[in-house]
Amino acid sequence: MVGADAIKLAARMARSGDASPRVSDLLDQWRREEQPRTLGDLVEAFGERSFAIVFIVLLSVPALPLPTGGVTHVFEAIAMLIAAQLVVGRRSIWVPARWRRLDLRGRAGARVLEVLVRRIRWLERFSRERLPYLTRARPARTLFGTLVFAFSLAAFVAPPFSGLDTLPALGVVIMSLGVLLADFVLVAAGTLIGCLGVAAVIGLGGLVVRVLGDVL
Repeated sequence: MVGADAIKLAARMARSGDASPRVSDLLDQWRREEQPRTLGDLVEAFGERSFAIVFIVLLSVPALPLPTGGVTHVFEAIAMLIAAQLVVGRRSIWVPARWRRLDLRGRAGARVLEVLVRRIRWLERFSRERLPYLTRARPARTLFGTLVFAFSLAAFVAPPFSGLDTLPALGVVIMSLGVLLADFVLVAAGTLIGCLGVAAVIGLGGLVVRVLGDVL
């Protein structure tokens, strides 16, 4: 059954006195399961928390400080679709069947998931719940979805090979980690980084387009 090992791990931790297992442990357990690891599997395994987790997984690649040449556009498009669902109040993720089969544990995907687990585990050492109601209330969920949509759109329209998609995508990743950990400080930091990224795309992106137009 999809996510069975993650559910069993949560149950074991609850019995041992930890009623709220760490996100990094659940994600690590999920990625180590023998079955194929697809986007649909991730959504089914983590339920309502899959919104933030999916945003982290999808935007981690464009968040790398490397020009992607537009190959991450499909990830950003999926993130925008899911963010729109969060804005309208959906409690579960819907994606087309074709996207549900998106492999998250290919050669590159496995590496991304491994790095994600390490980064989340590191943050969990220092993060704590701060103003959690500002990350879990319905208005906060709507605002979170709106910001994810805006930052993902900025990453999507960033000129190819410019590297300008990095900051908006990184903003989404950090915001999503803050939501998962109920840490408003992380959410605020991600929002600031994302806003700087949007400003960079609007300002420097226009300059890049003009320069490329002159060259070509």
